[in-house]
Amino acid sequence: MSTGAIRIGIEEIRSLSFGSIGAAYAGVGAAFENPVRILFLQNLTDSQLMFSDDGVTDKITLPSNGFLVIDGTANKTKDHGLFFAEGSRIYVKQVVAPSSGSVYLSVFYGDNGY
Repeated sequence: MSTGAIRIGIEEIRSLSFGSIGAAYAGVGAAFENPVRILFLQNLTDSQLMFSDDGVTDKITLPSNGFLVIDGTANKTKDHGLFFAEGSRIYVKQVVAPSSGSVYLSVFYGDNGY
């Protein structure tokens, strides 16, 4: 019997090492495979970094060892709410060149299972 519950799915973690983060935007892993309900972005480098969803315009900055959680749709139905679109991507560039660490991106989506 269906409870109306939505099972959460987690895509494979995306990461980018400090040596691949430069003055121009670089994609953090692959594009999203599903509409993303929750996004967890970690800057575990030793430098402040800039992030973007279009790879052109500066949108979000995170300090060294900073993180951002966007929970747009955890309390909505499967097909309604605020999502990052399937096929979207997150990009990163340096504010100051990092010399250690990585950026990590975890994304969560609504699955059809119960």
